Amino acid sequence: MVDFSLFDTRGYPTVDVRTGYAGWVDSYERTVEDAMDVDVLARLTAPRWDAAATAVDLGCGTGRTGAWLRARGVGAVDGVDLTPEMLARARERGAHRRLTEGDLAATGLDADSYDLAACSLVDEHLADLTPLYREAHRLVRPGGLFVLVGLHPLFIMSAGMPTHYDGPDGPVAITTHVHLVSDHVTAALGAGWQLAELREEVVGEQWIALKPKWERHRGRPVSAAYVWRKES
Repeated sequence: MVDFSLFDTRGYPTVDVRTGYAGWVDSYERTVEDAMDVDVLARLTAPRWDAAATAVDLGCGTGRTGAWLRARGVGAVDGVDLTPEMLARARERGAHRRLTEGDLAATGLDADSYDLAACSLVDEHLADLTPLYREAHRLVRPGGLFVLVGLHPLFIMSAGMPTHYDGPDGPVAITTHVHLVSDHVTAALGAGWQLAELREEVVGEQWIALKPKWERHRGRPVSAAYVWRKES
């Protein structure tokens, strides 16, 4: 892990994850772009989404990823999140079979219960990736997959921009950490995963159309998606 404070160009007041997402919940759906995560997931080739009878959505938030997985043919999706306010929105959405408030490092769910684990836009909030990779490995059946998508570390460093939202008194940052690609690989291999696919997306026309000010970031990596397989 690299200390994000070395790159922070915003200096926003910073809150912990639970506080931050509780404050962001009302505007979250309007501010998170599909290009950041689900559009990247859609371009992956290793997962056969409709072959997964069960999935666990780690850091499910308002249910965006869970709804996307169901639309792709996943049979049933259970969600876990730290923030009650986010879980309430996911419950309203109705995409999940079951929703649990809990820590992604220790969900309390049954071992070897899922064909697929998914985690979207979460890893930058974790001080240590190892517990997440270990818990996902515990939850997924042999032969199953863990798919993780998040901000690319080079984007976080080059943009100097933490995960943040507009609070009533101005921008509020949520605790952000920088994990290199090698940090993911080390944590995943140590937990017993095998790499099945790695995709890195750069800022291009899609992003410039959404955020014209990002022209200065053109060509820089913005998202990274990892597909890990549990040995049969």
